[in-house]
Amino acid sequence: MKTDAFLSLMIIGMILIMSGCTNDNEEDLYPEVRCDSTNTTYTLTIAPIMTTYCNSCHSTATASGGVITDNYQSLKPIAQGGLLWNVVNHNPGYRPMPDGAPKLGTCELAKIKNWVNRGAPEN
Repeated sequence: MKTDAFLSLMIIGMILIMSGCTNDNEEDLYPEVRCDSTNTTYTLTIAPIMTTYCNSCHSTATASGGVITDNYQSLKPIAQGGLLWNVVNHNPGYRPMPDGAPKLGTCELAKIKNWVNRGAPEN
């Protein structure tokens, strides 16, 4: 008798578990986050990324490694010389930045790459 009750509960449990996901689809479970990296500007896009992830160590006041990211004039040569992209993208041979933190998100990296590829304009 106990075995029959246990099997019945197991079957009911399996049915409930399996039916709980029947109406879910990938779009509902993982909504796509839109990233527009086409209109990146220094002022509205890159400077805020630098403020969030870089300037605490690489400001004019605390230029770790001699690298300054808190103003356009200092950041432009770093961007144009390839250092910015290589460190934030964690490319081999470069010290990954932010230091001791995970790689920036895909969207932030796309925005930086777009800005660098367009010559790192001051806009």
